[in-house]
Amino acid sequence: MSWTKKAYCTYLLANRKNGTVYVGVSGNLSKRMLEHKNGTNEGFSKKYSLKKLVYFESFEVVENAIKREKQLKAGKRSTKIQLIEKDNPNWDDLSADW
Repeated sequence: MSWTKKAYCTYLLANRKNGTVYVGVSGNLSKRMLEHKNGTNEGFSKKYSLKKLVYFESFEVVENAIKREKQLKAGKRSTKIQLIEKDNPNWDDLSADW
């Protein structure tokens, strides 16, 4: 998984390994992660304390990132788990050092 600050990202958050999973999209993933971690915005991720970035994909075009977000949201939980476990089997917080 590669990422640059200028990329549009589709991402997965979790509260723990095999826990609740959230799908989101952002044009500034580092800023968005700060919002999630600080509980800045009300909603699903705050309610379930989803603060660990466990997976993300980068796109140059915002429409592609949004399309992927919709695809993942419509998909099965098992598909999301497979994506996470392929590259991040320990469900580490990929934004821990940001």
